[in-house]
Amino acid sequence: MKTKESARVGIVMGSRSDLPVMQGAADSLKEFGVPYEITVVSAHRSPQRMMEYAQQAAGRGIQVIIAGAGGAAHLPGMIASATPLPVIGVPVKSSNSMDGWDSVLSILQMPKGVPVATVALNGGANAGILATQILGATDAKLRQAIDDYKETMRLSVEDMAKSVEKGL
Repeated sequence: MKTKESARVGIVMGSRSDLPVMQGAADSLKEFGVPYEITVVSAHRSPQRMMEYAQQAAGRGIQVIIAGAGGAAHLPGMIASATPLPVIGVPVKSSNSMDGWDSVLSILQMPKGVPVATVALNGGANAGILATQILGATDAKLRQAIDDYKETMRLSVEDMAKSVEKGL
């Protein structure tokens, strides 16, 4: 399994077909300057690879794992069961999905003791932002980057409001 030495966030997905959604997480992390690694592990097709990834992540310096999966979406929960790290689940609407609800509920409904933070369906970008916020709890530079990002969003809304109000 090829990994980046300095990666702080691990991004995993159950299939290459999940990459368009999970690229949003990578793009968000890149925007904040957070080093990450990205790979495919499958809870159903490569359970040993998945377990090795989860069990070895902390020892390699990973601090947060983002796991995306569609359909039955067991990957985030299985990763969470095998690591002490926080796991963010990204439900992916796949071609064999029931409008994505199967993925959402599979990731949301975790048993006590195995929490998975869950973002919206196809919410890869928000997963990257959330991972940055988690890291920012102990990294002042990242916390400031999140503050700046939120200020930019606020100013954007102010600009939109002025534009809309002019038209009334």
